[in-house]
Amino acid sequence: MKLARCFLIWIGFISVFTVGPVKAQASYPNKPINFVVPYGAGGGADSRSRQIAQKMSVILKQPIIVDNKPGAGGNIGTEFISRAAPDGYTIGMGNFAPMAVNKTLFGNLRYDPETDITPIVLIEKGPLVLVVNPNSPYKTLQDIINAAKAKPGTLTFSSGGIGGSHQLSAEIFKQSAGIDMIHVPYKSGSAGLTDLMAGNVTMMFDQMYSALPSIKADKLRPIAITSKKRSPLLPNVPSFTELGYPKVEVLNWQGLIAPKGTPKEIIDKLNAAANEALKDPQLRELMLSQGNEIGGGTPADFAALIRSESIKWGAVVRIAKIKPE
Repeated sequence: MKLARCFLIWIGFISVFTVGPVKAQASYPNKPINFVVPYGAGGGADSRSRQIAQKMSVILKQPIIVDNKPGAGGNIGTEFISRAAPDGYTIGMGNFAPMAVNKTLFGNLRYDPETDITPIVLIEKGPLVLVVNPNSPYKTLQDIINAAKAKPGTLTFSSGGIGGSHQLSAEIFKQSAGIDMIHVPYKSGSAGLTDLMAGNVTMMFDQMYSALPSIKADKLRPIAITSKKRSPLLPNVPSFTELGYPKVEVLNWQGLIAPKGTPKEIIDKLNAAANEALKDPQLRELMLSQGNEIGGGTPADFAALIRSESIKWGAVVRIAKIKPE
């Protein structure tokens, strides 16, 4: 009996050195991944998230389940991502406002984009276009500037809410041109655009993909675009840069993020899968047809973009003294 016990102890001792430590988990991913979208179903962020999730699920050979957590300008969903277990099974879409604007806009933000989030990859960047009603007397950017300077505080611009890219585009334009205009926020971008087409506001900076159908139907008149160069989809519309306002370069972007502390090998695997998904011809064609620039690159590239955008828009928010609703 004593000999048998010694033999078993000896076998166990040998196995520690011959087999090595047991792996904590099988190769990632070995179960479904939760993909959090900090906005409601049916919008642009939701649609793109579902498209990317579908492509990546094929590449990673695991289901990726999209979970909408809207509210507070994207803060609720982004905070949820930041507080999730850093194991690669909760990722999400990190957007322009909750990642680069809301830290300055909200005094009580319960996550820090720089310390609580790990960037994975940029998905896309999309410009906005300044539009007016087709019956508007304003046909050029200079027309608008002249009118705003002649009667300060009379021209109005609509937006989908305080602190979003609609408003911030107008605010940086105001600061660059030295003019004063009145902000009219709505509950959504589509509501603001509808009121513009009804003639109830003077202008709006709208997302390219959102404004294009109405521009093509002559329901909106485009004045200028916020990308550095003209868009091939609107070749006759000048950019703010070429009109002498290079600071009015606004690209509403989004990319994949994970909780801080997610292992590098998992981040790298997700990055590789996303970059592969962005090579899909059908997805690329869709993104380009909406006027967007296709993303990609490394986690470090995306992190650098977030830092630079946070500095830029933090300054705009402070100068404009924008306060949340």
